[in-house]
Amino acid sequence: MATGTGSTTRTRSAVPTGTWRVDPVHSSVQFAVKHMGIATVRGKFTRFEGTLDVGGDLSSSKAYGKVDVSSIDTDEPDRDAHLRSADFFDVEHYPEITYESTRVVPLDAESSTVHGNLTMHGVTKEVRLEVVVEGTDTDPWGNERVGLSASGILHRSDFDMKFNQALGSGNLLVGDKVNVSLDISAVRQEPGS
Repeated sequence: MATGTGSTTRTRSAVPTGTWRVDPVHSSVQFAVKHMGIATVRGKFTRFEGTLDVGGDLSSSKAYGKVDVSSIDTDEPDRDAHLRSADFFDVEHYPEITYESTRVVPLDAESSTVHGNLTMHGVTKEVRLEVVVEGTDTDPWGNERVGLSASGILHRSDFDMKFNQALGSGNLLVGDKVNVSLDISAVRQEPGS
Protein backbone atom coordinates (compact mmCIF):
# COMPACT_ATOMS: atom_id res chain seq x y z
CA MET A 1 0.00 0.00 0.00
CA ALA A 2 1.53 3.30 -1.05
CA THR A 3 0.91 6.43 0.97
CA GLY A 4 2.27 9.92 0.76
CA THR A 5 1.93 13.27 -0.91
CA GLY A 6 3.63 14.86 -3.90
CA SER A 7 6.67 12.96 -5.18
CA THR A 8 7.38 11.20 -1.86
CA THR A 9 5.93 7.72 -1.77
CA ARG A 10 6.22 5.30 1.13
CA THR A 11 5.48 1.65 0.60
CA ARG A 12 4.56 -0.45 3.59
CA SER A 13 5.94 -3.95 3.59
CA ALA A 14 3.72 -7.03 3.43
CA VAL A 15 6.16 -8.40 6.04
CA PRO A 16 5.82 -7.27 9.68
CA THR A 17 8.67 -5.10 10.91
CA GLY A 18 11.51 -6.66 12.84
CA THR A 19 14.50 -8.94 12.39
CA TRP A 20 14.05 -12.21 10.52
CA ARG A 21 16.66 -14.98 10.44
CA VAL A 22 16.90 -17.29 7.41
CA ASP A 23 16.02 -20.92 8.18
CA PRO A 24 18.50 -22.90 6.02
CA VAL A 25 16.53 -26.14 6.45
CA HIS A 26 13.58 -24.61 4.60
CA SER A 27 15.54 -22.36 2.21
CA SER A 28 17.81 -22.75 -0.81
CA VAL A 29 20.57 -20.85 -2.62
CA GLN A 30 20.84 -22.06 -6.22
CA PHE A 31 22.53 -21.11 -9.48
CA ALA A 32 22.44 -22.08 -13.15
CA VAL A 33 25.12 -21.62 -15.81
CA LYS A 34 25.47 -22.72 -19.44
CA HIS A 35 27.75 -25.66 -20.21
CA MET A 36 29.24 -25.71 -23.73
CA GLY A 37 26.61 -23.15 -24.74
CA ILE A 38 24.03 -25.91 -25.21
CA ALA A 39 23.03 -27.21 -21.77
CA THR A 40 22.40 -25.76 -18.33
CA VAL A 41 24.19 -26.99 -15.21
CA ARG A 42 22.43 -26.25 -11.93
CA GLY A 43 23.93 -26.23 -8.49
CA LYS A 44 23.36 -25.10 -4.95
CA PHE A 45 25.14 -24.18 -1.76
CA THR A 46 24.08 -26.24 1.24
CA ARG A 47 25.50 -24.04 4.05
CA PHE A 48 24.41 -20.41 4.30
CA GLU A 49 22.87 -17.89 6.67
CA GLY A 50 21.07 -14.60 6.38
CA THR A 51 19.19 -11.86 8.19
CA LEU A 52 16.44 -9.49 7.08
CA ASP A 53 15.75 -6.26 8.97
CA VAL A 54 12.33 -5.08 7.85
CA GLY A 55 11.39 -1.47 8.52
CA GLY A 56 7.94 0.11 8.55
CA ASP A 57 8.79 1.69 5.21
CA LEU A 58 10.00 -1.04 2.85
CA SER A 59 12.78 1.17 1.47
CA SER A 60 14.40 1.25 4.93
CA SER A 61 14.74 -2.56 5.05
CA LYS A 62 18.13 -4.33 4.95
CA ALA A 63 19.30 -7.81 4.00
CA TYR A 64 22.54 -9.65 4.72
CA GLY A 65 23.63 -13.12 3.67
CA LYS A 66 26.69 -15.36 3.80
CA VAL A 67 27.44 -18.59 1.91
CA ASP A 68 30.05 -21.23 2.76
CA VAL A 69 31.56 -21.76 -0.70
CA SER A 70 32.93 -25.20 0.18
CA SER A 71 29.32 -26.41 0.41
CA ILE A 72 28.84 -26.13 -3.37
CA ASP A 73 26.91 -29.10 -4.79
CA THR A 74 26.23 -29.77 -8.47
CA ASP A 75 25.55 -33.50 -8.01
CA GLU A 76 28.96 -34.33 -9.52
CA PRO A 77 31.82 -34.67 -6.97
CA ASP A 78 34.65 -34.18 -9.50
CA ARG A 79 33.06 -31.00 -10.87
CA ASP A 80 32.44 -29.73 -7.31
CA ALA A 81 36.12 -30.28 -6.46
CA HIS A 82 37.12 -28.34 -9.60
CA LEU A 83 34.73 -25.51 -8.68
CA ARG A 84 36.36 -25.28 -5.22
CA SER A 85 39.83 -25.02 -6.82
CA ALA A 86 41.78 -21.92 -7.83
CA ASP A 87 40.31 -22.23 -11.36
CA PHE A 88 36.95 -21.05 -10.01
CA PHE A 89 36.01 -20.12 -6.41
CA ASP A 90 39.47 -20.73 -4.85
CA VAL A 91 37.87 -21.76 -1.55
CA GLU A 92 41.25 -21.88 0.22
CA HIS A 93 41.64 -18.10 -0.20
CA TYR A 94 37.99 -17.02 -0.51
CA PRO A 95 35.87 -19.32 1.68
CA GLU A 96 32.74 -17.12 1.76
CA ILE A 97 30.40 -15.25 -0.50
CA THR A 98 28.64 -12.33 1.20
CA TYR A 99 25.79 -10.06 0.19
CA GLU A 100 24.72 -6.86 1.91
CA SER A 101 21.89 -4.71 0.62
CA THR A 102 22.55 -1.04 -0.03
CA ARG A 103 19.14 0.02 -1.33
CA VAL A 104 15.63 -1.42 -1.50
CA VAL A 105 13.33 -0.07 -4.19
CA PRO A 106 9.72 -1.10 -3.49
CA LEU A 107 7.63 -1.96 -6.52
CA ASP A 108 4.57 -2.67 -4.37
CA ALA A 109 3.88 -4.21 -0.94
CA GLU A 110 4.90 -7.71 -2.12
CA SER A 111 7.81 -7.05 -4.50
CA SER A 112 10.94 -4.98 -4.64
CA THR A 113 14.28 -4.59 -6.31
CA VAL A 114 17.15 -5.00 -3.87
CA HIS A 115 20.54 -3.55 -4.77
CA GLY A 116 23.50 -4.79 -2.79
CA ASN A 117 27.20 -5.53 -2.66
CA LEU A 118 28.12 -9.13 -3.46
CA THR A 119 31.64 -10.13 -2.47
CA MET A 120 32.91 -13.27 -4.17
CA HIS A 121 36.40 -14.46 -5.08
CA GLY A 122 37.87 -11.34 -3.44
CA VAL A 123 35.87 -8.90 -5.61
CA THR A 124 32.90 -6.76 -4.56
CA LYS A 125 30.32 -5.72 -7.16
CA GLU A 126 26.74 -4.48 -7.04
CA VAL A 127 24.20 -7.19 -7.80
CA ARG A 128 20.49 -6.52 -8.17
CA LEU A 129 17.89 -9.03 -6.95
CA GLU A 130 14.20 -9.08 -7.80
CA VAL A 131 12.41 -10.09 -4.60
CA VAL A 132 8.83 -11.28 -4.13
CA VAL A 133 7.15 -11.87 -0.77
CA GLU A 134 5.42 -15.24 -1.04
CA GLY A 135 3.53 -14.81 2.24
CA THR A 136 3.66 -14.96 6.02
CA ASP A 137 2.27 -17.53 8.43
CA THR A 138 2.80 -19.05 11.87
CA ASP A 139 4.35 -22.52 11.93
CA PRO A 140 3.13 -25.35 14.24
CA TRP A 141 5.70 -24.31 16.90
CA GLY A 142 4.45 -20.73 17.10
CA ASN A 143 7.21 -19.13 14.99
CA GLU A 144 6.19 -16.34 12.68
CA ARG A 145 7.63 -17.02 9.19
CA VAL A 146 7.97 -15.18 5.91
CA GLY A 147 8.61 -16.76 2.53
CA LEU A 148 10.55 -14.85 -0.11
CA SER A 149 11.85 -15.64 -3.56
CA ALA A 150 14.70 -13.70 -5.14
CA SER A 151 16.42 -13.90 -8.49
CA GLY A 152 19.29 -12.12 -10.17
CA ILE A 153 22.04 -12.37 -12.75
CA LEU A 154 25.76 -11.98 -12.33
CA HIS A 155 28.76 -12.50 -14.58
CA ARG A 156 31.69 -14.67 -13.47
CA SER A 157 34.17 -12.39 -15.23
CA ASP A 158 33.08 -9.46 -13.03
CA PHE A 159 34.46 -11.45 -10.09
CA ASP A 160 37.77 -12.34 -11.75
CA MET A 161 36.62 -15.91 -12.43
CA LYS A 162 37.98 -16.33 -15.92
CA PHE A 163 38.67 -20.06 -16.28
CA ASN A 164 37.29 -21.31 -19.58
CA GLN A 165 38.06 -23.34 -22.66
CA ALA A 166 37.12 -22.51 -26.24
CA LEU A 167 35.42 -25.31 -28.14
CA GLY A 168 35.73 -26.02 -31.87
CA SER A 169 32.17 -24.77 -32.37
CA GLY A 170 33.08 -21.34 -31.00
CA ASN A 171 31.16 -21.95 -27.79
CA LEU A 172 32.86 -21.76 -24.42
CA LEU A 173 33.00 -24.65 -21.98
CA VAL A 174 31.49 -22.54 -19.15
CA GLY A 175 29.11 -19.63 -19.63
CA ASP A 176 29.91 -16.24 -18.12
CA LYS A 177 26.31 -15.41 -17.15
CA VAL A 178 25.08 -17.03 -13.93
CA ASN A 179 21.42 -17.03 -12.92
CA VAL A 180 20.99 -16.95 -9.15
CA SER A 181 17.79 -17.92 -7.34
CA LEU A 182 16.95 -17.90 -3.65
CA ASP A 183 13.94 -19.43 -1.95
CA ILE A 184 13.90 -18.17 1.61
CA SER A 185 11.93 -19.05 4.70
CA ALA A 186 12.85 -16.72 7.56
CA VAL A 187 11.76 -16.74 11.20
CA ARG A 188 10.96 -13.55 13.06
CA GLN A 189 13.30 -13.01 16.01
CA GLU A 190 12.20 -11.81 19.40
CA PRO A 191 13.85 -8.51 20.38
CA GLY A 192 17.15 -9.24 22.10
CA SER A 193 17.54 -12.75 20.63
